[in-house]
Amino acid sequence: MTTLTFDTLAYAKKLKEAGFTEQQADAQTAALATVLKDSAHDLAMKQDIERLEARLNVIEERTEGRFKLLQWMLGFNLAISIALLWILIRNTN
Repeated sequence: MTTLTFDTLAYAKKLKEAGFTEQQADAQTAALATVLKDSAHDLAMKQDIERLEARLNVIEERTEGRFKLLQWMLGFNLAISIALLWILIRNTN
C-alpha cells in the first residue's frame, strides 16, 4: 500500500503567505490532497522497483544462456557443414 504524506497545514499557510485568501488556500489544499490521495496507488515504490529489477535480471540471464546455446549450435552446424563439404570435395577428385 502506497502512503503519501502531505502537510496540508503548511501548504495552506504558504498559499496564504503568497496572497491567496483563506478560502482559496483551503480549496487549493483540499483539491491537491484529493489528487495526491487518488493517484498514490499509481506510484512505484522502492519494493516495486527492486522486484522489477530482480525479474529483469532473471530474464537477462535466461536470454544470455539461450544466446550462448545458439552460438554453440551455429558453430557446431558450421563445423559439420565444412566437414561435409570437405568430404564431398575430397570424394569427387
